[in-house]
Amino acid sequence: MAIFIPAYGTITAMELAEIFMRHLFSKNGLPVSIVSTKIQSGQQVVKEELESAIRRFKKYADKNRSIPPDFQPGDKLWLASKNIKTKRPTKKLSERWLGPFEVIKKIGSHAYHLKLPQQWKSVHPVFHVYLIEPVKQSSISNHNQLPPPPVLVEEQEEWEVAKVLDSKLKRCKLWHLVEWKGFSEDPERTTWEPASNLTNPPDLVKDFHSLYPENPGPNTSRV
Repeated sequence: MAIFIPAYGTITAMELAEIFMRHLFSKNGLPVSIVSTKIQSGQQVVKEELESAIRRFKKYADKNRSIPPDFQPGDKLWLASKNIKTKRPTKKLSERWLGPFEVIKKIGSHAYHLKLPQQWKSVHPVFHVYLIEPVKQSSISNHNQLPPPPVLVEEQEEWEVAKVLDSKLKRCKLWHLVEWKGFSEDPERTTWEPASNLTNPPDLVKDFHSLYPENPGPNTSRV
């Protein structure tokens, strides 16, 4: 029997694997193996993601075969970030867990509808239990509150710069070491950005070069 699953636009191999796991494996069980004798590069990525999804699902099923966790509307949950695409300027600003998010309702026996931020309109709000974790059981350092959302600049999302820390020339181009708003207490989250990326905090850039005129700046010779 054919099964039709709606999808929006183009999806990645990881998202396709997630669809297989959520709509097929959870209802029909896991396949014994995934066989293909002629696999092109794109298909190979899908195959690998499917195999990875099967392993994750089997690991969860073996560990939680008895009774799935039961959360109530209003409960706060952490959400695994592995399938969430963010517009953060670098992976250094990403967390393994996001949230916490409020439970709206339970979907079936193994999924929950979560209340997501308004700027996450493109993210499907229903998640399998293996992707969520209750807040009260979280004591891991990389379970973090979401930083302030990106601001809109000419209808485009843009993460706010908190401070410019340093500057350098790299391949005849000016770069700045940036501290991002919402991550000021974590020095490991600072990133080097080309000057062309910092067009909207001009005062911060100007203030830095006023304080440190000896550092490479917009007027430094780049020969």
